[in-house]
Amino acid sequence: MRLSEQTYAAYARILREELVPALGCTEPIAIAFAAAKARETLGERPERAEVRVSGNIVKNVKGVIVPNSGGMKGIEAAVALGIVGGKAERELEVLTGITADEIAEAKRYLGQLACEVGVLKTPAKLHIEITVRAGAHSALVEIVHRHTNIVRVERDGERIVDAPFDPKSDGDAQSDRTCLNVGDILAFADEVRLEDVRDVIERQIEYNTNIAVEGLTHPYGANVGANLLKHYGDDVRNRARAAAAAGSDARMSGCDFPVVINSGSGNQGMTVSLPVIEYAKFLHRDREALIRALVCSNLVAIHQKTKIGRLSAYCGAVSAACGSGAGISYLYGGGYDRVCRTITNTLANVSGIICDGAKPSCAAKIASAVDAAILAHCLAEESETFLPGDGIVKNDVEKTIGSVGTLAAEGMQQTDETILDIMVKKEDPESQDS
Repeated sequence: MRLSEQTYAAYARILREELVPALGCTEPIAIAFAAAKARETLGERPERAEVRVSGNIVKNVKGVIVPNSGGMKGIEAAVALGIVGGKAERELEVLTGITADEIAEAKRYLGQLACEVGVLKTPAKLHIEITVRAGAHSALVEIVHRHTNIVRVERDGERIVDAPFDPKSDGDAQSDRTCLNVGDILAFADEVRLEDVRDVIERQIEYNTNIAVEGLTHPYGANVGANLLKHYGDDVRNRARAAAAAGSDARMSGCDFPVVINSGSGNQGMTVSLPVIEYAKFLHRDREALIRALVCSNLVAIHQKTKIGRLSAYCGAVSAACGSGAGISYLYGGGYDRVCRTITNTLANVSGIICDGAKPSCAAKIASAVDAAILAHCLAEESETFLPGDGIVKNDVEKTIGSVGTLAAEGMQQTDETILDIMVKKEDPESQDS
């Protein structure tokens, strides 16, 4: 199958748009980026800040350590770090290179800054609005849909940036993703000229492998990755799970190693790549085979997330692991039918995992999702698949992916709101275990 030049160019462009480096969990980093941009626009250090964010941002900032922060958590910490040491031009690497002195200064500044935080009433899942003030001057930065998608910048009420956007859509200014489908993804993985994707894929391999090794060899969070190897053994199936989980162990607990993300998420970027890397080593596949398999896994995950949306009550580790399962089947020489079985089997199994924010337990969810994807691949190798009518499974892989998109984007809307209510509800001290 030969892809059209238009489709080929679109797929290569989508990979470049999505596979970018980020330092730390992307939601607190997006807040730090907005704060750094607001300070830059103001031209001086703010005395006051007003931060309003969508519920999904609250959910994904509450439980995760901001990188290069000395262990700080929360929206206010991300704001203070972005203002004191953030480099807005670095975008999702905004906190790269922050010094110990700047961390100490950010902690002092946090005690002085009048920072008001509120939840935006917005249909957009990813929405950040920060206003900073010093004396009579003010600056405002607004981000919608994507973590670095600035739609409005103001200084003293004068608009400097004013980009149109639709808060009801989950769209953005990036390439149209409706061209994605499993058949063309596999054709692109087969046909792509390596020079068109090598740099972005090699960076993903390097960055994500580095943080996985860090997570396996140093204590972070609940040490899910290291404990998997200790208690479940050292075969390739467990190494694939452990590598992805260990990367999340480190990242959720403030490790300052960058990762290459997928669909706006570092956890998804690691989940979609590290299991495939482990299987390529096990199978003694050469670098070209690994790159092509990662092209497959990344695009399958992006295809699913296009229908789900960047932030949702649906755990993104599932779509990312499903992508890695497709990449593993591709490494084994699987064609369209086998890869479709792997995707269907994964989605039929673990599509019920909820996203209750970024935090250390994401590593365990990743391990479970990767385990399901490996099982899905094994079943596909035996020509086994779940059939149309088995729950949300349809008679075509694209329809099954569409079912999951509907489930996540529409069916789980109330679930998302309930999760946020549970997360922000104050615990009754008398009800807690002593």
